[in-house]
Amino acid sequence: MRFSTVTACLTACLAPAAALSVLNGKAPDVAINDDLKIPGDSPLELCPGDHAADLIKIDKVDLAPNPPQAGQELLIKAKGSVKQKIEEGAYVLLTVKYGLIRLISTKADLCEQIGNVDLKCPVEAGEVEVTKTVDLPAEIPPGKYTVLADVFTADDVQITCLTATVTFSRNSKGFFGSDL
Repeated sequence: MRFSTVTACLTACLAPAAALSVLNGKAPDVAINDDLKIPGDSPLELCPGDHAADLIKIDKVDLAPNPPQAGQELLIKAKGSVKQKIEEGAYVLLTVKYGLIRLISTKADLCEQIGNVDLKCPVEAGEVEVTKTVDLPAEIPPGKYTVLADVFTADDVQITCLTATVTFSRNSKGFFGSDL
């Protein structure tokens, strides 16, 4: 799988996660748990566990279309609140799977990631709203992608944990679906 394809899949799954890692969340591996589901039209859920001490609270996330479609624009709208200033040095432990295959397992700079949704560090305490449009390439291979983003401050205090599962289906407009 080409790096650009992996990057496109990450964009589809992580643009909302980046917006929300400055907000809070998780998404399902198999079934949706209504107690963990983040309100709105998206696959995001909170990771299992107690979230009372999370530094971020996500009120709502909407994706259009939901689920995201390869070759189309993805509109992300997120709203929430930051309880405590998030400083440089915050990071995300990120895992991306394609089905059962782990594509990526890495530590990423949170401040760089939130730049993808036009935010920057430090993120001050208070209300946050994010609206972002992302172009998804048509070359995203069909299948189930699961993203887990565990977010921490520079001092290793957990900010939140998000997960999302997105299934890309075969697109009849792709290369093999076009008239030759």
